Amino acid sequence: MAETDPTQINAALSNPRADMEALDDLERRLFSLRYAMAEIGSLGPVIDPPKATAQRGEALAHLQQMSVEALCDPATGALLDRLSQEPELVGETRLAQIKVLRRDRASLLDVPAEEQAAFSRLTVEANDVWRRAKAANDWTSFEPYVDRIVESMRRIAGYKNAEKDPYDVWLDEFEHGTDRAFYDRFFSQVKDCVVPLLADCMASRHKPTHKCVDGSFDVERQWRLADDLARLEGLDMDALWIGRTEHPFTCGMSRDFVVVTGHVYADNLLSNVFSILHEGGHALYEQNVDAAYAATSLAEGTSMGMHEAQSRFFENLVGRSEAFAAPLLAVLRKHFPGQFARVTPHLLYLAENCAEPGLVRTEADELTYPLHILVRYEIEQMLFSGEATAADVPRLWAEKYRAYLGVSVPDDTRGALQDTHWSDGSFGYFPTYALGSAFGAQLKAAMVRGGVDFEGACAAGDLAPVRAWLRDNIWHWGRAKDSGELIQAACGEPFLASYYTDYLTTKFTSLYRL
Repeated sequence: MAETDPTQINAALSNPRADMEALDDLERRLFSLRYAMAEIGSLGPVIDPPKATAQRGEALAHLQQMSVEALCDPATGALLDRLSQEPELVGETRLAQIKVLRRDRASLLDVPAEEQAAFSRLTVEANDVWRRAKAANDWTSFEPYVDRIVESMRRIAGYKNAEKDPYDVWLDEFEHGTDRAFYDRFFSQVKDCVVPLLADCMASRHKPTHKCVDGSFDVERQWRLADDLARLEGLDMDALWIGRTEHPFTCGMSRDFVVVTGHVYADNLLSNVFSILHEGGHALYEQNVDAAYAATSLAEGTSMGMHEAQSRFFENLVGRSEAFAAPLLAVLRKHFPGQFARVTPHLLYLAENCAEPGLVRTEADELTYPLHILVRYEIEQMLFSGEATAADVPRLWAEKYRAYLGVSVPDDTRGALQDTHWSDGSFGYFPTYALGSAFGAQLKAAMVRGGVDFEGACAAGDLAPVRAWLRDNIWHWGRAKDSGELIQAACGEPFLASYYTDYLTTKFTSLYRL
């Protein structure tokens, strides 16, 4: 007698109430595993001693395997299928959970567990090597890991979708619905604006200066400044931990526990200021997801493009606005009264908006920033297509920085080793920074059309109206809606890059009196 497929029995004996309880149980298990992986993955590199790297990699690999097994279990697929056929019973929130879980499951279902575990171990090891390589200006030691990670990601992409270009698979992972064709159109529009605008700014006789923020600034006082900046931004300090690391990042375990890290330089105060405002934007998103989504697959930002929209929004649209200069200056004077006693809000505004082609992405001004992203986007495509290998990267990096930004790259620490992303296996992430900047410009325009006094809120140092609009239109939805849905609902139109290029043109034309 032939055996009966248990999933067919389950389908035949469907009990929606029991299935919803099973869904809740699945979500609790997945949340617990995500929480553990996020805490180990974020705090580990910050507080672990060097010898802990290998064991941390093993722990993360095992937790990842447990998560994949739970999500890819055939019984989970059958459960999600049954519930999707009962929309009126399960309700809107659970339908959103089912949509997200099915997408996550489909992305992992055909990837061998051992491949995923090996990738987790590889990236933990690579990140440790990267930190030492950056400190030693030693691309050669990191180079083999780049090739191994790219090859691993190409294999995994093949399992995810063999009919799709591997790099397109990963672009879609970081921002659903995007591919190279999308980003090629986007970057073409951005380049057509930024390149001639930057040339005009460099030729202007009315260049802003950053002299008023030059000097040496005590490191410990800068960390106390970081706390006050987080408060000014409106973060829940009882749900926030600020740490120190080589490369700043944010990680949300839940809306009640978000890690923000930074890196302080004694000779560059603004680096800390805008890094904290940037990471704080990420943290605000995580802290303001609807409480009803707690411990579910919906309880985090919907994509990296929308996440970077929040970070770039608070770093630039708020942080580098002229209206916000007075409240920001007040905080700077609190911690460095002597050095900022004679600085005016307008001088600070000019200093923080100098358009200067430079080497380091995280220190870049708004105008040159997308060119830094374009360099990485183009190199990533070459690595994934096989047109280049890791050995070619320093040369390509130098050539593209000379072509796009007109600067010479003196070393790999300020060149191809400056970012942590490749060591984490985050190929396909970088384009979301530029896309997020464009999302933010469109969101700000919609916010102002909707009646928010953006300039008044920034000038008062009370960002509550800005946060409320973003919470209602973006943050509280978590992963329940994709970026395209959020933009359409909040702005009344689909994504348009013209808001970003118009914003840059208007701002820098005024700053440089073009």
